[in-house]
Amino acid sequence: MSRCFSFTDVRNSCYRSTFIKSGLRSTITDLHDGTVMHCWIPTVREYSKPNLLLIHGLGANALWQWGDIIRFMTPHFNVFVPDLVFFEESYTTRPERTEAFQAQCLMRLMEAHSVKKLSLVGLSYGGFVGYSLAAQFSDAVERVVICSAGVCMEEKDLKEGLFRVSDLEEAASILVPQTPNKLRELMGYTLFRPPPLNLVPSCLLADFIDVMCTEYVEEKRELILAIPRDRKLSNIPKITHPTLILWGEYDHVFPLELGYRLKRHLGDNAHLAVIKNAGHAFNVEKPKEYLRHLMSFLVN
Repeated sequence: MSRCFSFTDVRNSCYRSTFIKSGLRSTITDLHDGTVMHCWIPTVREYSKPNLLLIHGLGANALWQWGDIIRFMTPHFNVFVPDLVFFEESYTTRPERTEAFQAQCLMRLMEAHSVKKLSLVGLSYGGFVGYSLAAQFSDAVERVVICSAGVCMEEKDLKEGLFRVSDLEEAASILVPQTPNKLRELMGYTLFRPPPLNLVPSCLLADFIDVMCTEYVEEKRELILAIPRDRKLSNIPKITHPTLILWGEYDHVFPLELGYRLKRHLGDNAHLAVIKNAGHAFNVEKPKEYLRHLMSFLVN
């Protein structure tokens, strides 16, 4: 049955308008290896401004994840907002599913837009990708912000009880929800103080899933399953860029211990800021504090 009204589509349209009013335009880039990338880029690039790459996580699309702060960023930066592979209009026919591959695709995308130097912000899964980009293409990166991304997790952490959900297949079914109840579970894990989830109408949740979560479902699960595979702290490179680590005090997706672990791994190059009374989605729960940290680190 076709939908006569979609709250998610309406909000999508509002965020799209916000991006356009903020001076961005939608582009498609063919990387000529079976990979096609969608990205919002400056309508008019100002070469006196630094470049900023905003890398989204799982869940809602890039418009939703960056729509509330984009207008504060564009006055200071040439902002680039890509959709990662298997999100929205970005896809590949290649078999790779690692964050290293995602990072390589982003760097090739930036090169296609003649971006040679950039700073980056990575949200959750986007933090894994951003960290990998900084490690692989160190000379191209200036400053790094990692938001609630368990970069320093190890495969053994799943067996040793660090995570509330230790079964990867179950975690993938929550992170890529296909039913209203799974989306309620996701909201419960990502928000410190979620709304009464049983009172959220299933029709609204189903609408969100229909718009955001029904394409490339298996491929997104493969992306999730690839994260901890053979992952050891001793094999994770140490980036040397000035790095801000942002973490919610009550993150139930990637526990705060992983934020401290990343800080120890990077040493004096990194600063860890803990957002009090917030969960994994602190960008939603504490938007003003989140923005203040970003602007202080990236602009000031």
